[in-house]
Amino acid sequence: MELKVINAEGQAVESLSASDVLFGREYNEALVHQVVTAYLANARSGNRAQKGRSEVAKSTRKPWRQKGTGRARAGMASSPIWRGGGKIFPNSPEENFSHKVNRKMFRAGVSTILSQLVRDSRLVVVDSFTVDSPKTREFASKVKAMGLDQALVITKELDENLYLSSRNLPNVLVIEAAQADPYSLVRFKKVVITRDAIKQLEEQWA
Repeated sequence: MELKVINAEGQAVESLSASDVLFGREYNEALVHQVVTAYLANARSGNRAQKGRSEVAKSTRKPWRQKGTGRARAGMASSPIWRGGGKIFPNSPEENFSHKVNRKMFRAGVSTILSQLVRDSRLVVVDSFTVDSPKTREFASKVKAMGLDQALVITKELDENLYLSSRNLPNVLVIEAAQADPYSLVRFKKVVITRDAIKQLEEQWA
């Protein structure tokens, strides 16, 4: 698999030979959906809680007598059908949202996404991606010169200047190759990877 390498002006200058296992896999929409859904689900935390009918601060006294009032029967004010009553199936902080995806399936899903990015011309390779100082303006001008208004930048190692200069840009995300995830790969219009990051991804996923 040949990947095009661009320069600082966004022009293709040469090609790079990459692994067909990682960048030449056929597209599998069901697999990509499952991997991305599992990744987002596993990132959720059970931090919401609701009260059931036994936990709400309501009296357990019968509101009115059973018969003779013309109103519906009622046992206590904590009934779920009453306003202010407890929830029938309350959310709990112990709720588990995780989805199980085995390692082989996850690797195949990431390879499928990367392969589709290559086919859609959304993945480009650069020799290196660095900035001289931690200034957002300098980083933004470099990204704009390369024609990457909304992009995911993957480097082998994230230095401090690159991190500080990119964190205020809402449409650009810079991560290390070890942190590459399926959701970020499908989220951005363009994915920029350095040469060293390509080698690390091949060692990690191929």
